[in-house]
Amino acid sequence: MSDLRTKKPPEEAAGVTAAVASLGFARPMGILRAARTLLRLNQHGGFDCPGCAWPEPEHERSTFEFCENGVKHVADEATTLKVDRDFFEAHPIVDLAAQSDEWLNAQGRLTEPMVLEPGADRYAPISWQDAFAIVAKELRAGAPDESVFYTSGRTSNEAAFLYQAFVRMLGTNNLPDCSNMCHESSGAALKETVGVGKGTVHLEDFEVADAVFVIGQNPGSNHPRMLSALEAAARRGCQIVAINPLPEPGLMRFSHPQRYEAILSRGTQIATLFLQVRVGGDAALMKGLSKILIAEDAIDHAFIAEATSGYADFARALDDVTWEDIEHDSGVSRAEIRAAAKIAMQSERTIACWAMGLTQHKAAVATIQEVVNFMLLRGNLGRPGAGLCPVRGHSNVQGDRTMGIWEQMPDAFLDRLGRELEFDPPRAHGYDTVAAIEAMRAGNVRVFFAMGGNFLMATPDTRRTAEGLEKCELTVQIATKLNRSHVVTGKRALILPCLGRTEIDEQISGPQFVTVENSMGFVHTSRGKNEPASSALMSEPAIVAALAKATLGVDWDAYIADYDRVRDAISRVVEGCDDYTARVREGFHLRNSARERDFTPVAGGRARFTVHPLPKIDIAADELLMTTIRSHDQFNTTVYTQNDRYRGISGDRRVVFMNDEDIARLDLAPAERVDLVSRAGTCESFAVVPFSIPKGCVATYFPEGNPLVPLESYADKSRTPTSKSVPIRIVKRARS
Repeated sequence: MSDLRTKKPPEEAAGVTAAVASLGFARPMGILRAARTLLRLNQHGGFDCPGCAWPEPEHERSTFEFCENGVKHVADEATTLKVDRDFFEAHPIVDLAAQSDEWLNAQGRLTEPMVLEPGADRYAPISWQDAFAIVAKELRAGAPDESVFYTSGRTSNEAAFLYQAFVRMLGTNNLPDCSNMCHESSGAALKETVGVGKGTVHLEDFEVADAVFVIGQNPGSNHPRMLSALEAAARRGCQIVAINPLPEPGLMRFSHPQRYEAILSRGTQIATLFLQVRVGGDAALMKGLSKILIAEDAIDHAFIAEATSGYADFARALDDVTWEDIEHDSGVSRAEIRAAAKIAMQSERTIACWAMGLTQHKAAVATIQEVVNFMLLRGNLGRPGAGLCPVRGHSNVQGDRTMGIWEQMPDAFLDRLGRELEFDPPRAHGYDTVAAIEAMRAGNVRVFFAMGGNFLMATPDTRRTAEGLEKCELTVQIATKLNRSHVVTGKRALILPCLGRTEIDEQISGPQFVTVENSMGFVHTSRGKNEPASSALMSEPAIVAALAKATLGVDWDAYIADYDRVRDAISRVVEGCDDYTARVREGFHLRNSARERDFTPVAGGRARFTVHPLPKIDIAADELLMTTIRSHDQFNTTVYTQNDRYRGISGDRRVVFMNDEDIARLDLAPAERVDLVSRAGTCESFAVVPFSIPKGCVATYFPEGNPLVPLESYADKSRTPTSKSVPIRIVKRARS
């Protein structure tokens, strides 16, 4: 029986409702504990919010430097509830598997290592020493490439550096990570065109930008602190263009919950212009914008001549693209595109932001490169207030890649790593996420090891991922909370509980801090302040070092005694991290050559215009194009409630958002239960919810919709799963 209730979505984000919701989520921590914890969040000397990678102001910070979702994430970690040996004794695996993901997470913090032995019906306690012995034995029993080591974006730079070093000393580059499933397309697109696979802007650029284009992104739920920067920009007259299939409140209007006058008013209008693009239609829309800029001769001829290559070919190809195709494929009229182009023409300094709404399509890399083309036309790179801004949604996903978490790190990095640790790193590329799942399903993986995250629920084609995990001899999860990946396991399974971001990390030399890198390449410290949830918890770096000792006999005790020694090694291995140990205490930006208009990493030494055909989506006449989305009450795969305030949903997440005309055409009714069928399988019993979404398109929540994403469907070049463009059929259920 569904508890689904729907109402008209709000017209603005945050406001007094966000403040009240924050109090509700913080209350279970206790008033004093909540106050102590939240006042240290995103502060100098405090800890970095695990919720997103949006940067904090480098100097003056608010006392309340957090958002509603930050409160949810921190309260979730700082809960006083415990999942201990008594819990596992009372809950066999079959019972845990029957519970919802929300229920599993809500039980509390893991407190000690647990093992699920072959044939056992429940987890049992195990010592750390015995747990490491099991992992070491299994790793040594197979060839190095028969093991896969996954990494979540929460992992600190220190843990990530040691982790990738251990994996490569073992003899493999099988290092899939969450970047494979989110911003891999951004990295691939930007490296080819501007030479750096990261964004080129800093937070202060938003203070002087004349225009900001926010494309395929929902900052209100996924990185709410970005709304403060957009609000400040809008209040001083910056023009903001929002391009998205859904009219998210955070794109339209924002009421700052920390300003009384904002709460009492209707807040600040964010978007000057909203373009409701069809799912997968962004490339066509960007071509339209570029076409108008060239036709109006509103381009920076000097920059194009001095700093770019490929313009003539790009302009010729663009001339052959018809407006009929642009309007059809984008779902946006020529007049609306012209209005956006006018804003771009009037702007001397433009920032283009995007997130997973662009990165998770088959033509994702090409689409992002169309954004780059648009920005190059007016020279919007390498000067204050202008640049490219892929916004990452996990705290240190960018830092993990900088530290070497990638299945295909360049030889120069591997050379330096080998010299530092005196070994010869493997050179053959390892498995990315899709390849890892395929290898597990083929029976070619003995050990699956996850440094955080919830691999099963984060990946595409959930059923086939589960099949792969169940074929492994051993699955190991480093975690703070219980999740679905702990109940769908290999023949033997280990849960290794670790310290959270909020907790004191005490080692031989005293309390330690770790470091992280935000979306804008700023590297800074994070120091937990709360007492650990259990005395049996180990830090992630300590777990990796102990595992390396048990498996390879290497002694990294000095690294764990004082994390500065890890940072000293980082300074000698990771490009741009010279004198890391000293510099990171104040924080520093990693060098970004594209920000300096230095395009020497690109072949030919110039930023590249690229030519791409209009993307064609393979969709049958009876199919609709599905995009997966996150609710306001979730963080990645972690679901806090069944509600989504910003879309007017409460009580149930198994919903499919549909256009009114599609509902009528398919003879459906609001709240009617339907099955969703893709080429990967079927998801049963989703409620139809009328919503403002383009015809022919539907939206469902992630991870509930992940079983519909085919494993074989991924972006060209980046191999990112196409979670934002899945052809599906809507099938009526038998009416009782």
